[in-house]
Amino acid sequence: MSSLNQQLSADSSRLLPRHVAIIMDGNGRWAKNQGKLRIIGHRAGAKAVRKAVKYAAHMGIDALTLYAFSSENWNRPEKEVSALMELFVWALESEVKSLHKNNIRLKIIGDVKRFSSRIQERISNAESLTENNTGLTLNVAANYGGRWDIINGMRQIARHVQQGTLAPDEITEEMLSSSLCLNGLPPVDLVIRTGGEHRISNFLLWQVAYAEFYFCDVLWPDFDEHAFQGALNAFSQRERRYGGAAPDSE
Repeated sequence: MSSLNQQLSADSSRLLPRHVAIIMDGNGRWAKNQGKLRIIGHRAGAKAVRKAVKYAAHMGIDALTLYAFSSENWNRPEKEVSALMELFVWALESEVKSLHKNNIRLKIIGDVKRFSSRIQERISNAESLTENNTGLTLNVAANYGGRWDIINGMRQIARHVQQGTLAPDEITEEMLSSSLCLNGLPPVDLVIRTGGEHRISNFLLWQVAYAEFYFCDVLWPDFDEHAFQGALNAFSQRERRYGGAAPDSE
């Protein structure tokens, strides 16, 4: 282990984020750069997921949330969407036993009702197998959108208002937070986006309000332990203020 790794491990409560979210961007460009089909890039990206999960667990991070398939991704070419769905099924079947063995809890967040019954069944089985694990919580955002998440949460609250069990002026930020995906987990501390783009693409719009952002040019299939460590190093040097002024500010 490098000296920097040792430093982070020695004082993880101060330097390490508890919850990391990653926008995994660049699979298609990685494949194009190598003259390969886009699906080859997605398969290479799946290998990068395995590395990221392993490293997050190794570093003692509590939760890792990965943006795998956005609600807007349905607009991609039909063949690519179909291939992505098959890759998703394969990943659920091939990786869940390893996750369980390593005490990792898997949760799929998003509107899974749009997936086929075959995929929904595998999601349910994977979550059930790992639900009592106490290590890293791995959230995979599939058919997820931040706006959908907020609207879905507000609908839950609106039902209580409609039933007369809640007054509109009793609605709080905490109440909405508990109605969204990722409720019950530590707040997102660090958002990483690979691939060089500087936007969040409708990802966890509510949950990243006070997160630190780290953008890198590395395409997702090339995002390895060294690149992950670079993001953690950058986070460890940030001064988090949560909207407040710096200590020496007047």
